[in-house]
Amino acid sequence: MTTDDPRSTDDPRGTDDPRSTDDLRSADDARSTDHPPITDPPNTNAPITNLLVANRGEIARRIFRTCRELGIATTAVYADPDADAPHVREADTAVRLPGAAPADTYLRADLIVRAALDAGADAVHPGYGFLSESPGFAQAVLDAGLCWVGPPPAAIAAMGSKTAAKQLMAEAGVPVLDALDAPTEADLPLLVKAAAGGGGRGMRIVRDLADLPAELGAARAEAAKAFGSDEVFCERYLPTGRHVEVQVLADAHGTAWAVGDRDCSLQRRHQKVIEEAPAPGVPDDVRAALHAAAVSAARAIGYTGAGTAEFLLAEDGRFWFLEMNTRLQVEHPVTEAVTGLDLVALQLAVAEGEKLPGPDAPPTAGHAVEARLYAEDPAKDWQPATGTLHRLELATEHQEFTSTGEAGLRLDSGVAPGGEITPHYDAMLAKVIAWAPTRAAAARRLADALARAKVHGPATNRELLVRALRHPAFLAGRVHTGFLAEHAAGLLAPDAKGTGRAALAAALAEAADRSTARTGALPSGWRNLPSQPQARRYRTEDGAESVVRYRLTRDGLRAEEHPGVALVEASAERVVLSEGEVRRTYEVARHGDRVYVDTPFGSTVLTALPRFPDPVGQSDPGALLAPMPGTVVRTAAEVGDTVTAGQPLLWLEAMKMEHKVTAPADGVLAELRAAPGQQVELGALLAVVHPAP
Repeated sequence: MTTDDPRSTDDPRGTDDPRSTDDLRSADDARSTDHPPITDPPNTNAPITNLLVANRGEIARRIFRTCRELGIATTAVYADPDADAPHVREADTAVRLPGAAPADTYLRADLIVRAALDAGADAVHPGYGFLSESPGFAQAVLDAGLCWVGPPPAAIAAMGSKTAAKQLMAEAGVPVLDALDAPTEADLPLLVKAAAGGGGRGMRIVRDLADLPAELGAARAEAAKAFGSDEVFCERYLPTGRHVEVQVLADAHGTAWAVGDRDCSLQRRHQKVIEEAPAPGVPDDVRAALHAAAVSAARAIGYTGAGTAEFLLAEDGRFWFLEMNTRLQVEHPVTEAVTGLDLVALQLAVAEGEKLPGPDAPPTAGHAVEARLYAEDPAKDWQPATGTLHRLELATEHQEFTSTGEAGLRLDSGVAPGGEITPHYDAMLAKVIAWAPTRAAAARRLADALARAKVHGPATNRELLVRALRHPAFLAGRVHTGFLAEHAAGLLAPDAKGTGRAALAAALAEAADRSTARTGALPSGWRNLPSQPQARRYRTEDGAESVVRYRLTRDGLRAEEHPGVALVEASAERVVLSEGEVRRTYEVARHGDRVYVDTPFGSTVLTALPRFPDPVGQSDPGALLAPMPGTVVRTAAEVGDTVTAGQPLLWLEAMKMEHKVTAPADGVLAELRAAPGQQVELGALLAVVHPAP
């Protein structure tokens, strides 16, 4: 598992940790040790009439859904790229935050408080990400006379530093992993972590003590940029540890609930991808101890509202406190699915001064699994993807933003067809959540829903999610934080046979479209006499080329690559092929040169290639082009340096993730056209490596 380009956690569309990658200048910096004095004036406890959500995307829409049910007016804020976003259209009032970068918009506490006052809102919900764990922002909301839907600023501050939080939890009797001041060989492997943040930023795995100084330096640099503090620490790394968390809810009247638990072990770059509730395979006594530790953690800091205590669980049942997220989590829908609770409604009730409805949380029933659908390419080191989202549709009956109903399937998304996926924010397109009486049934329902979904636009991790949910080790409950890395070969392997059939269907659909436009008769390629076959070339998402050669004769389809396949019917949008007695239907959609072929068993994305490649514009084989629009974060070589294949030359940041650009082969760095802070477009020339003389 690599950790040199982790996804940031300041964005609300797919992050589970709010710390910003930018300077929280006007928010008094949630992770600073010199934030303004926190006085914790109580909320007014008056009923909330107009709620501003200081966030964007799916979490803003999720909160608005509950507000509509409760009869509360809603106010949105939006940066310029979000001017036509779904959360803006759904709000009763929307206030513009001029600019695009989070540091200029969603991270500006002063602008957000002013927006609430100008719109007539009387309460602020931070969602998750951005300023949700900034004690300075919480204090500013309270000082403005508004109701803060969250824990007291002092409680947020108490959990703001991992090192300070661990000390506080140890004093409260909660097990913690000790920070290692002078690690030895016996402590390996190590995990270097940023004290002031999370979500993978500033995090490094060290397996050799000789690498520790360099990794500490890199971690400090990234932590300073991400969180405004370069404090890092080391602790033991458990390669097969599980990430288990407990949902807590507490009111101002002394009641604290442990609302079940979740397993969030399936991660890439220390960022969650698949979460489930309850955590599978945890013995009853360990589960009870985890819940008790979470409640102790909440009581130790005078917590109110919704929060999450996160733990590392070892195979032998021992566990250690990692951190407390003082906000709603991305994965809260799985807890709602198994409890029937509306966690946002309970947040609002606690903020209004109400008591929790009973001394204990309701029991859980059944099992729920959530998958995060990201615009990224897992086969290319999780490279984020941008572009137009043409379609995002679940073919299976489902609810949006609620776990009610018999379908057992929920979709939470902050994007809409026709919208642009930009490099400004996190890459999450949607969360898909399935509930069923058993874990196996929930996983099957979710995998099937994802496989049948129509997702037309940038590359996504959909296929990896489906394969992970169907993997025998996952179904057996053998989950841990290294799961995706351990099973990467199978999870990322291309499906050559499925791709070939999809390419044939794409070619036949295109031919039918051309023929219908011309004559309304037979598909292109039909001949009464033998002739040269029709040919069509496509590039698959993994970069391979697929060539289709076929004839349509009076005896039917003759496909060179698929001799046993017959054509049943073909139109521009639907192709039916048979092989023996088995028929399969392919739905085909085209957007420019991109072709999307959907079946009930999965989807294939192809790029149509010209019949005759144009040699003009082909780049130097040693040229390194920007794989995405972004910002150059730092460089690691100079012109004239001798470099080796795979050596990092520079890092780009896009969608709050750092992407490493490496030397394609051994040689000499002949050109370097990138400098820290430089904005680059997709395909821009970054560097050129020439073979060594």
